Amino acid sequence: MFFGLTNSLATFQAFMNDILKDFIDEGWCVVYMDDILIFSDEINIHRLRTRHVLEQLRENDLYLKPEKCEFEVTKTLFLGMVITPGHISMDETKLAGIKDWEAPKTVKGVRSFLGFANFYRKFIGKYTELVRPLHELTKKDTKFEWMKLRDIAFNVLKMKFLQRLILQMPDDEKPFVIEADTSKWATGAVLKQQGSDSELHPCGYISHAFTATERNYEIYDCELLAITNALKTWEHYLLGGVHPVTVLSDHKNLTYFRTAQKLNRRQARLSLYLTQFDLRLVHVPGTKMVQSDALSRQLDLVDEEENDNNDIVMLPDKLFVNVINAELRTILEDALPRDEFLQMTMESLIDKGTPPIKSSLQDWRTEGNLLFYKDRAYVPNDPTLQQLIVKTIHEALPHGHSGQWNT
Repeated sequence: MFFGLTNSLATFQAFMNDILKDFIDEGWCVVYMDDILIFSDEINIHRLRTRHVLEQLRENDLYLKPEKCEFEVTKTLFLGMVITPGHISMDETKLAGIKDWEAPKTVKGVRSFLGFANFYRKFIGKYTELVRPLHELTKKDTKFEWMKLRDIAFNVLKMKFLQRLILQMPDDEKPFVIEADTSKWATGAVLKQQGSDSELHPCGYISHAFTATERNYEIYDCELLAITNALKTWEHYLLGGVHPVTVLSDHKNLTYFRTAQKLNRRQARLSLYLTQFDLRLVHVPGTKMVQSDALSRQLDLVDEEENDNNDIVMLPDKLFVNVINAELRTILEDALPRDEFLQMTMESLIDKGTPPIKSSLQDWRTEGNLLFYKDRAYVPNDPTLQQLIVKTIHEALPHGHSGQWNT
């Protein structure tokens, strides 16, 4: 590798990827620059794979230093991560001085600490939310003030590193579970899989700080953003998997994006992206979303008290009732021919076909002998018929009035 040239690193990486391409594609070899990792389940297969890699390196005039190599080990340090069978953890030597790391006194000190912390961010849930008070100090024209809020964030982050968090290695043969959540300033998610003890264990954490625009999103848009960010991050594990991906969210109305007839362009783009995955959306109360929610809900780490229940969701699983009682439908169809407005609208729709975007009829459509406005069935101005519809829907068991104690 030529040192000092701008493209040296990229060129060398491309060269290594090319000569070891077959092994990388087979899924048992990982290469980053001059670091090569070979892994196998059986010792005989492992020795054969190691021989193939060494022969390929020799054919390309590349040589290894024996003192920098490890062979046939079950625990190794690779790119700052300690890898053992089925698990990934942080390097103990890098964490040795974290306990005695003093609070930064300058912006340069904050950047130094954040640079170290960012390297292991995948081990910490809601990382972006946690470091927000520290990150604000690195912004241009921000006066350096080490307030209590920042000291708490600094110490909590150190505490997380000292917990020696361990991630489970993702297994393509097992189903994945994503626990996604959002707060006022960021989204977070954790990827989980079942371990040998039949319990769910984290495989990785991600977090994403909201932009100024994203902070204005409705709560269900934020939850959708949290899910799509998680899917994009772990797409290489989740796309085309043998098992459905279970997504746990504490906002039940996310089914809106699968059933609503009208979405804005951003929602439609994200909703289209979700269709690539075999997803199973499961609503879980916020009180049980511990790992993805805990850090963002610490009152000491937010500027003001935040209540996730401020946004009350009123949308049901289906945006509106899609199935009309058969008897009620017959009565409605019989009453419609006598309505002058219906006749005029039906003729316009039939004669002109699908109305243009700017047409006043764009929200109207026909289905059989019924007319729908924004997916709601049109009811003629007939008091008797309207009273019958209210009574039928009000007294229906699935949708009816729940009584004075539950209203």
